[in-house]
Amino acid sequence: MRKTLALGSVIFGITLINPVRSVFAQIPGLPPLPLPREPEVSPLQVPIQPEKPSLLLPLNVGTECSPAYRCLGWDGQIWGGNGNLGDRDALLASIDNSLRYLTTNESIAAYQNFPITEITLDRVRRTLQRFRQLVIDSNSPAQLQAAVRQEFVFYKSVGNDGKGTVKFTAYYEPVYSASRVRTSIYKYPIYRMPPNLNQWAKPHPKRIDLEGQDGLLGNKSPLHGLELFWFRDRLEPYLIQIQGSAQLNLTDGTTTSVSYGGGTDYPWTSIGRELLKDGKLPAKGLTLPSMVRYFQRNPHEMNNYLPRWKRFVFFNETKGGSAMGSIRVPVTPERSIATDKSLMPPGALALVNTSLPYPTDSGKLVYLNVSRFVLDQDTGSAIKGPGRVDYYMGSGKLAGERAGVTGGDGELYYLLLKE
Repeated sequence: MRKTLALGSVIFGITLINPVRSVFAQIPGLPPLPLPREPEVSPLQVPIQPEKPSLLLPLNVGTECSPAYRCLGWDGQIWGGNGNLGDRDALLASIDNSLRYLTTNESIAAYQNFPITEITLDRVRRTLQRFRQLVIDSNSPAQLQAAVRQEFVFYKSVGNDGKGTVKFTAYYEPVYSASRVRTSIYKYPIYRMPPNLNQWAKPHPKRIDLEGQDGLLGNKSPLHGLELFWFRDRLEPYLIQIQGSAQLNLTDGTTTSVSYGGGTDYPWTSIGRELLKDGKLPAKGLTLPSMVRYFQRNPHEMNNYLPRWKRFVFFNETKGGSAMGSIRVPVTPERSIATDKSLMPPGALALVNTSLPYPTDSGKLVYLNVSRFVLDQDTGSAIKGPGRVDYYMGSGKLAGERAGVTGGDGELYYLLLKE
């Protein structure tokens, strides 16, 4: 689209300018139009390139704020309360996962050319080490909040509108039944990654080329022989590809898990939006659960809609291990997020401010405004730009229900030690 518009502007420029010059040429007494002159540039003179606008802007939050629980840095989930257990140990484990990543060659490469010069690998590492100690030493949300606001700089994402508005979604790890062998019931496979995927010609084969219109291409699939597990419902392998991992209860009585191994080179296509566009689902209440319910009532429609997402995802068996993020460390429920890793600092400490669904005693989900410390440890094909965050909810049915109805605006901050 941008190339088309650029070409169009050149064409229109010639069309509009040439007739004007011909008109002036026919008016007597006017001097000829001067020809443009190239500016004189010294051989040693280097043109100054305009700086790209930063996507993360430092914010002075101050040390005083009242009431404290409504201010940035208040995280009531760490210590719990009102009958709810805190997740302090989970937060510390997530920090340790990021610290382990920051010792790898991958992290060195990621930060070597990071677009914001003051965000360095060393500063991110020192930030995590100091924050970890503060979590250990603090006894309450207020104590941690006061220390963080005193010692750290908050860098706010410009969001998707340049004003800090960030769209939040959530993802989870489903739990499904599966078989290691194909049967008359378990017949829809997921696949391990082809060993020569990086040598495949582009454009890559589309989803329909790899599994067929109905997901049963079988022996005719180019992936035949790479089947990893088999499922009884076609939607389940598809949802695993969306979520990136799954825990599996196998028909032989054992359990295992799978995590993202790679994928073909196509962008994200929202099947929910395709259903909305065709009038199959209403705009109000367009959620993952509503999409699942639609396909459960209309299973034949999967043949029409699932192939519209051309991308195909491959998996590794992880033998019951935790879901892994894109930086190759486990993701932690409600402490890990996914962002666009071409823009945001991998493994870094962040803070999200948004509304998330939580279960009540009656089983209903209610939305609560939260300010939550998280680690940026994952990415996704649908997570593009500075205005997108995917929040990891955890494993199982409740996590899936919560993830499926998460979707609203909020704010994203990264925290770094003051220099």
